[in-house]
Amino acid sequence: MTPEQPLTGIRGCVIDAPEYGKLRSWRDGAVVFGGGRIVEVGDFQHLGKKPRQQPVRWLHNEHAAIFPGLIDVHTHLPQYPVVARGRGQLLDWLHHSIFPREKAFTGPPGQREAGAFFPELARHGTTTAMIYAAIYEDSCDAAFRAAEKSGLRIVMGKMMMDVGTYGTMQPRKVLSVSMLESERLCRHWHGRNDGLIEYAFSPRFALACSEKLMREAAAMAGQFGCYIQTHLAETREECERVRHLFPAMKDYTDVYEKCGLVGSKSVFGHCIHLSERERAAMSAAGAKVAHCPTANIYLSSGIMPLAEHRAAGLKVGLGTDVAAGPELNLWQVMRSVIESQKMRGFYEPGVQVPTPAHALHLATQGGAEVLGKSDQMGTFDIGKDADITVMDIGAMLPYRGSATKPDELSPEDVLSLCVYRGGPHAVLETFVRGRSVYRSASPELF
Repeated sequence: MTPEQPLTGIRGCVIDAPEYGKLRSWRDGAVVFGGGRIVEVGDFQHLGKKPRQQPVRWLHNEHAAIFPGLIDVHTHLPQYPVVARGRGQLLDWLHHSIFPREKAFTGPPGQREAGAFFPELARHGTTTAMIYAAIYEDSCDAAFRAAEKSGLRIVMGKMMMDVGTYGTMQPRKVLSVSMLESERLCRHWHGRNDGLIEYAFSPRFALACSEKLMREAAAMAGQFGCYIQTHLAETREECERVRHLFPAMKDYTDVYEKCGLVGSKSVFGHCIHLSERERAAMSAAGAKVAHCPTANIYLSSGIMPLAEHRAAGLKVGLGTDVAAGPELNLWQVMRSVIESQKMRGFYEPGVQVPTPAHALHLATQGGAEVLGKSDQMGTFDIGKDADITVMDIGAMLPYRGSATKPDELSPEDVLSLCVYRGGPHAVLETFVRGRSVYRSASPELF
């Protein structure tokens, strides 16, 4: 940053979680950024009076809460309109509620809808998201155009499936077309918008993909240096079907290992029903996990053994997983992380129940680690990108704070309030690389 570049400062209760379960905070703090990067963080009383070559444009006040941008590492764009609809467990729910919805996500309707999703992410305080589109190139391309316009940090890919697909082509043709379209999308979009847009090759899961498709997707991801995203061990029924479909493999994870899908840029959704061998293999390969507790509860899929995964060395981030997850609200996902592990504790002794500090780490620094970007985002360390979520403390207090004043709350209180009562109604502003991508329409909050 040169001295001529303007500086922006945000005042409020500054909170991040660089370490799992440990908060760093400034009750009346400030974050100053310029050139898209964080240049100062600390107490407002010091930073507000600090002499500089150029003035700071100050935003917000001590009644705001300032967090690193929230990171959603698993969600489905075409499914959002059918959240909280359909019942049953995963496989029946997919066929009866989701495949019909995704099948319609093409042509003008799909292209129009693609543009509405990204402002919703920003309104919820999400600055980075890893997303599945439908099987169609046209709506995925439209989604990338909308993502670029939004200014958000997006990793996305066209859904790939050639077994039991909801498309109309024969399986052999589906595979060749899917690879061709995925490569075309990757070549055009990977690295666009100064690196904010990246591609993820996205085979749905082992039950919907031939071995050939999975192998070719892995090879192409390696060729272009892209991410791989897929689903793994979400339900016991799914695991059992995979075992019968691939009898020569050791387990579900071994299917992906043999196809080359397990690596340092691979993000696996759910991972509820993994064996110790699978955890060890994934950890050794540097593969990452997207934990989606709201979705897992909604579909009765199970509760992921969070502490065991982390103890095995797996990096874990959080995903909303709409439409199985009922909303794009990562604060609700954080709450579900805590409450789902509490539920495990009712019938399993010795379960480690996360605190709000643990949950915040998973939604920020943990998500950054899953994407291999912990040096760029996830905390308020100087030099990182200014990806920031600003919350209105009063909007989450009963009676809007007339009974409890925001300045009476400790940083731990503020975080707990966000985890249990946070959502888009309380998001004041969302920044990506220092650029405001969403601002509340209520001017009195500033």
